[in-house]
Amino acid sequence: MEGASVQPASGSVVQANGLGLTFQTSDGPVEALSNVDLGVGKGDFISFIGPSGCGKTTFLRVIADLEQPTAGSITVNGMTPREARRRRAYGYVFQSAALYPWRTIEKNIALPLEIMGVARGEKMERIARVLDLVDLKGFGKKFPWQLSGGMQQRASIARALAFDADLLLMDEPFGALDEIVRDHLNEQLLKLWDRTNKTICFVTHSIPEAVYLSTRIVVMSPRPGRVTDVIESTLPKERPLDIRESPEFLAIAHRVREGLRSGHSHEV
Repeated sequence: MEGASVQPASGSVVQANGLGLTFQTSDGPVEALSNVDLGVGKGDFISFIGPSGCGKTTFLRVIADLEQPTAGSITVNGMTPREARRRRAYGYVFQSAALYPWRTIEKNIALPLEIMGVARGEKMERIARVLDLVDLKGFGKKFPWQLSGGMQQRASIARALAFDADLLLMDEPFGALDEIVRDHLNEQLLKLWDRTNKTICFVTHSIPEAVYLSTRIVVMSPRPGRVTDVIESTLPKERPLDIRESPEFLAIAHRVREGLRSGHSHEV
C-alpha cells in the first residue's frame, strides 16, 4: 500500500485491521472489501473516494453495523460496531434526506429522540440547538416538501446530530445537488465540523469535495475495495472556496487523481 498511512491506531474512533467482506450471492461470492487497514482519529474529517462499487459505502455500513465483515476486525470507540450501534455512538446521513413527508422538520429531527425516550424539555432543547447549528432556525414547523433539496439535507444532518454522537457517517449527502448548492453546503459542513469537533467519515465521488473538506483522503481501488493511499491534507483548517484554485489544493487533487488511476491500473 505505497504511500498509505493507517494511523492513528492508539485511541482511534474507528480502527479496522485486515477487514474484509464477501457477499454470498446466487451467482457466487462477491468480494466487496479486502484487507482494509485504517485508523480514524478523534476530530478527523476523513473522505473516502473511489470508483462506483469499490466498497466506500460498504465500509461505512460496516462501521454502522448494517453489514458484518467476513474477515479481520473493526472497532468503533473501542467497541464492536453492534455495541456502538446499541449505544448510539454515531449519526448516519444517507444519500437522500429520507425525511418523513407527513412529519414537520421538527418532528423528523425528534424521531430518534422519541425512540430513545428523551424527556420533552430536553428533546425540544436539542431540536432547537441542532436547527440553529445547520442554519434552519425558524423552519421547524415546515414540512419537507416546503424546503429545497439543500435544506432537506441540512435537516437530515440535524437529525443525525440530535442525539449528540461524536461520530458522523455521511454517505454522499450532497451528490444529488447542483454545484452552487453543493459548494454552499460544503462551506456550512466545514463550519459545523469546526464548531462541534465531531469525527466525520464522508463518502464522495468528487475529488474537489474530498480535498476541500478533509483532513485525510482515503483512496480506494475498484472491487474488491482496498485502501491504496491515505493522503494527509496540508490545507489550513479555515478554507474559503477560492482555496480550490491554490497550488497546494491542486497538488493534493492531483495526487488523489493519480491514486485513482493507479487503482484502476491494478483492476483484474
